[in-house]
Amino acid sequence: MNKSIKKAKGRITLYILLPAVMSVIMLLCGLVFFVKDLSIGEYRKIGIFLAVLAVLYGIIIVLYYIINKPHLTRKLISFAMDYAKVQKFLLKDLDIPYCLTDTSGSIMWANKCFAEIIGEKKYNNKSIKTYFEGIEEDDYTIFGENNENIKEIDAYDRHFRMQFKKVDVRSAFGADENSDDYDSRDFVVAVYAIDVTEETQLRKEVYDQTMLVGLLYLDNYEEAMLSVEEVRRSLLSALVDRKINKYLAEMDAITKKLERDKYLIIFKQKYLEYLQSDKFSLVDDVKTVNIGNDMSITISVGIGAGGDTYNKNMEYARNAVDLALGRGGDQAVVKAGDKVYYYGGKSKQVEKNTRVKARVKAHALVEVFEEKEKVIIMGHQLGDTDALGAAIGVYKVARNQEKKAYIVINEVTSSLRPMLEHVKEIQEYENVFINSEQALEILDKNTVVVVVDVNRPSRTECPELLEKCKSIVVLDHHRQTTEVIENAVLSYIEPFASSACEMIAEVLQYIPDEIKIKQQEANAMYGGMLIDTNNFSSKAGVRTFEAAAFLKKKGADITKVKKILRDNFSDYKARAVAISNAEVFLDHFILSVSPNEGIESPTVVAAQAANELMDISGIKAAFVLTEYQEKIFISARSMDEVNVQIIMERLGGGGHLGVAGAQLEDTTMDEAKKIVKNTVKQMLEEGAI
Repeated sequence: MNKSIKKAKGRITLYILLPAVMSVIMLLCGLVFFVKDLSIGEYRKIGIFLAVLAVLYGIIIVLYYIINKPHLTRKLISFAMDYAKVQKFLLKDLDIPYCLTDTSGSIMWANKCFAEIIGEKKYNNKSIKTYFEGIEEDDYTIFGENNENIKEIDAYDRHFRMQFKKVDVRSAFGADENSDDYDSRDFVVAVYAIDVTEETQLRKEVYDQTMLVGLLYLDNYEEAMLSVEEVRRSLLSALVDRKINKYLAEMDAITKKLERDKYLIIFKQKYLEYLQSDKFSLVDDVKTVNIGNDMSITISVGIGAGGDTYNKNMEYARNAVDLALGRGGDQAVVKAGDKVYYYGGKSKQVEKNTRVKARVKAHALVEVFEEKEKVIIMGHQLGDTDALGAAIGVYKVARNQEKKAYIVINEVTSSLRPMLEHVKEIQEYENVFINSEQALEILDKNTVVVVVDVNRPSRTECPELLEKCKSIVVLDHHRQTTEVIENAVLSYIEPFASSACEMIAEVLQYIPDEIKIKQQEANAMYGGMLIDTNNFSSKAGVRTFEAAAFLKKKGADITKVKKILRDNFSDYKARAVAISNAEVFLDHFILSVSPNEGIESPTVVAAQAANELMDISGIKAAFVLTEYQEKIFISARSMDEVNVQIIMERLGGGGHLGVAGAQLEDTTMDEAKKIVKNTVKQMLEEGAI
């Protein structure tokens, strides 16, 4: 018997027994008067009278209790039964569909509204899953907080919010939960099928009407205009403008031209799904505009969604278009809160002929250094020659400003060691190279951290430096991903650049005070460019050769660099094995595994093998896998037909259109090969590459 029933029974018993108690009290009072003083007759008479009255009162109360107890009990039971009938009647006619099921999901009882929805009156012992396909067994067997589950499903052309409530049967009938015979599995499930179709439709309508903000930039407006006759430039601009406005007009969007190469777009949320399913075909359509121009115009689009306010969406749009530009342009990026989606980005990055940006960044870098006393420079994990050369270039800028500077290198690979030893021939570099622990000890509030040849914090030599330092500078040539170094005081990311050394070589030319570069330093920077361009055969533009000429002028010895970068015999044999074991899949893709036993830097060998596999006719992309430090490293290479960067992004990596990589953890080599093949196949079917 539960607590509420016990409490009610106690109150009724007390109410009935109270008169009897009062009669006993009156009897006691009479006895007091009777024995108070035997000499006084009046007290004795009063006592006798009260005692007789109390006895008569008690007899009447007892007789009344005996006679009326069965009648009172019947009335209470009748009231309880009538109350239960009223409850059952109201529940049966309740407008909300309601039913009771057992632990197996079989319907035990349902009200009229529920029966009308399922269209059957004979539903006993039929599973509720028969009528609502979206319901699963866990919904009515495993319960969350408050012994309740809530799930929304579609059925009978309506949208229902299903509420499952656990009802403990034995406890309801007074069973003690602490008793030995108590079984927690004795329960039924009350199910409410609340029709929220109209509510859902209204919510969707409000959501669809939300205004989103977008920014559209013409990536290479100046370069494209210079590639066409002057009298036809206005026509080219008008055709591009018409193409953009026509496409966006189909979505009832408001398009405002902010500058000659920048547009503001405002449209409703409901059209975003169309844009995503269409994969922003405008990005490719604009490139078809041709009136004799040698260079096609490309665009970058950034869409902001998911913000609480319009200003927040505008902020997301700015971040999205910056990310699109940082990845080389010619693509669309949608930033919806913390989620980022990429579309396009298949074409080669357009090289900028102007060096204005390099000059501006050079002056900004000097200003940052002037405010600090120490500079810590670091590249990516398993550093290569490009990271080393770029770090040395930044080191020269810091020393030119009379700042203490250090370069973080934790692990020296076999490919890096010869160039590092060559640089250490300069006595100045004796105590310059430090590890992460030493860097953290040196770090203080007057230190600036410069990151080169990488823009992902998790891939840097010492991510802890980025967490503890407030002044951060990023100089990189890789495409940006969703993982970025936040709160950088200066960020210079140029995906069209061939290497980080090329960027730093340009910056050195615009430092106010001319920097003297020694031959070993020039060799290191030239070697970085040589490695990243595969001997100037990949991603080498006009500015690449200009930077190389600058380094040659500063004393770079090309023959010396090539001798330093020569392979040892074991690496050469390993590369040959990787090439001989290569297999072609999907007609135009090639995959191989590079050995790692006895190889000091297997990742470098894998990258070199991937480069050589691209010399095979008909191959669009090459993938070479190798195992190192309990991970599977993937080196991907391509020419200009396939963007391996977006393939590697699917696997958690990144890079450039023609040079990219990724790392796979907790997987075997056979599984990794299947993952690469399946990813390429899936992206081909989707039209993503």
